[in-house]
This record gives sequence, structure tokens and C-alpha cells, in this order.
Amino acid sequence: MALISIIIPCYYNEENLPVTFGRLQKMEDMLPEGTRVEYLFIDDGSGDGTYAVLEGFQQSQPERVVLLKLAGNVGSYNAILAGMGFAKGDCCTVISADLQDPPELIPQMFDYWRQGFKLVLANRQHREEGWFKQLFAGIFHRVIRRFALKNMPKGGFDFVLFDQKLCTEVVQMDEKNTNTLFLLPWLGYPYVNIPYVRQQREIGRSRWTLAKKVKLFIDSFIAFSFFPIRMIAVSGLILGVLAMGYALYILYARLTGHIDVEGWSALMLVILLVSSFQMVALGILGEYLWRTLDAVRKRPNFVIDQVKDGRV
Repeated sequence: MALISIIIPCYYNEENLPVTFGRLQKMEDMLPEGTRVEYLFIDDGSGDGTYAVLEGFQQSQPERVVLLKLAGNVGSYNAILAGMGFAKGDCCTVISADLQDPPELIPQMFDYWRQGFKLVLANRQHREEGWFKQLFAGIFHRVIRRFALKNMPKGGFDFVLFDQKLCTEVVQMDEKNTNTLFLLPWLGYPYVNIPYVRQQREIGRSRWTLAKKVKLFIDSFIAFSFFPIRMIAVSGLILGVLAMGYALYILYARLTGHIDVEGWSALMLVILLVSSFQMVALGILGEYLWRTLDAVRKRPNFVIDQVKDGRV
């Protein structure tokens, strides 16, 4: 029978993990008889007792619990990529350790995989979160869907099940500064949507700060869209047309003797507008250039400090 690899990135989840692992093990009873499950826990540089808890899981079930300890905090998406590199399952699923995504959806997702779908997304229809988080998430996914990944489901996703073939393809890409999970629908395979309500976190507190969310938005947008570059070109063309029109007006006024001495305010307005546009354009180009540099120098997305793998 099939083997499912469940990839779980962990960051300051000491309190969550016993409950999360318990629910995942209960979920196994809902899978078809004979289905095997392996767990890949990745400690993403946690500063609490997360690793000690994970060691307990691995020691109790060494044949099916793999533990990766990263040398430092590299973000959940790089931690997921590390786990994908060790996954041996016929299909893989990624789930957060804070139980905001219900593990009980995995059997339904697995059933679609058995029907032949290589990609199954759990699509967030609603969030049991504060209005600001909902607003930010809504804007984030609408912009990504509109200008970057047009085939991404509305509301986005973090909970996904995918075939080993897709896992191998994403690992081989080894992309820098990207959203690892967004690479899955980018591959172009048809997928199935399973709607669900993202639950409120009940244990511990989130380390997903606003600064990290903004960085993820910038990384995701630039990794999957050329719109900012195209926007610069179009804006430059529009400003050029306006400048040409204004130049013709000045020439006409000069020839007809209608130029007044006053004009300092208008001149400063034009200079400030053009200078602001140039600085924004340089900033956008710099974001793309920096990511090109990061890819060329080939620094690893993560460094694995320890591996505990008792699988045969």
C-alpha cells in the first residue's frame, strides 16, 4: 500500500506538538487499511523545548519519525523544502504544527490522490482570526492571484497533498527567496480544491510577524510575476508622453511670447515627481537584481545540523 510522508515545520511549538502529534496519529485510523505513514519534523531553529519534544517522538517511533534540526531559523518554507528532500512517500502532505489546519482532512485529500490527482489543495474559505490578519491575507492572495499565479485558488492555501513526482521537481528547482508551496500549482498540474475554515490558534502564540508576512509577499510576488518590471516600463512611457506634451506646450508658449517668469513651483513639482519615480524604479529593479545575485552565488537555503532517521 501507499506511503504518506507528512511534513511538519516547527518553530517554537513546544506546547503544540504533543496535541498535534496525537491528532495526527488518530487521523491514521481514518486512512484506508494498509496505508503507511511517516512523519518528518523539522526544527527551524527554535529557541524553546521544541527539539526535546521532537526527540521524544523520534525515540518512541524511530522507524517512522524523521527529525531534522536546522542550524538556524530560515523560515517555514525553507524548512518545508528541507523536509521534502527527505520524504520517501508515494505522496506528501504539508501541515502546520499549530493545528490551525485540521489533520482530519488528510484522508479526503489522500482519496483524491488515489483517484489520480497529483495535487490536492485545502482551500481556506474563511479564517477564525482577527480582522487585520484577514484583511492582510485577503489582499495578499488577491494580488498574487491577479498578477502572479492566476491558477491559485481564492483564499490561498498552506495545507496541501502532492505526488512524489511534484516533490522531486520542486526539490530539484532549489529556488531562493520563494514560496515553496506556490511552486506546486505553478508546475501546471490540474488540482482539486477542498474548502475548509482555518481555525484559530488555541495553544501558544504565533511567531508569524508582520515583517515576515511582508517579506513573504514581496518574495512571492517577485518570484512569480514580472508585473513590477512591466509597471516601470508602462509608467515610464506614460511619463514620457506627458513630458513630450509639456515640452510642446513650452515650445509653443516660447514662440508666442506667453512664458512668464513664474514657474518655480511647477518645476519643483516635476522634479520631485520624476525623482520619486526613479527611486521607486531603482528599488524594484534592486529587488530583482538582489534575488539574481542570491541565486548565482548558490548559498544553501538551509543548513542541517542534525538528522535522526531510523527508517530502513
